Amino acid sequence: MTSNKLLSTGRRKTSSAKVFLIPGGTGNISINSKDMDKFFGNNPRLKHVVSSPFDYVKDQKFDCKITVRGGGCASQAGAIRHGIARAIASLGESFHLSMKRAGFLTRDPRMVERKKPGKPKARKRFQFSKR
Repeated sequence: MTSNKLLSTGRRKTSSAKVFLIPGGTGNISINSKDMDKFFGNNPRLKHVVSSPFDYVKDQKFDCKITVRGGGCASQAGAIRHGIARAIASLGESFHLSMKRAGFLTRDPRMVERKKPGKPKARKRFQFSKR
C-alpha cells in the first residue's frame, strides 16, 4: 500500500472498532486516547486478545490508534483484534494468509438472541402448572 497509515474496521457483537495502523512504529497501542494497560485494567486475557495478531508479524512494528464503541470489554477486545487483523492483511498476500490461517479475519457472527413475546427471556419459560 502506498500510504503509511492503514485504516480498518473490526466488529464483534454490538462493538465496532476503527483501527489506524502506522507501520514502522514503536509498538504503542492507544485505545480511545488511553494506553491499552489503562483501558483494559488488569485483565491479561483481553490484552492478549488485542495483541495476538502482532505475534504473526514479528519482523515489523506498528503503532495503533483505536476508537471503539458499544458492547462490553470482551466484545470490544474482539472487535479490536478483528480490525487490527484486517489492517495487517491489507499489507500483502503473505500477511493475509497468516491472518486467515489464525482465524482473525472471520467475523464472529454470534449475537444476543432476541426476547420472544409471552416469555420472560429469549428461551426461558414460565413454570408449568398442571393444575
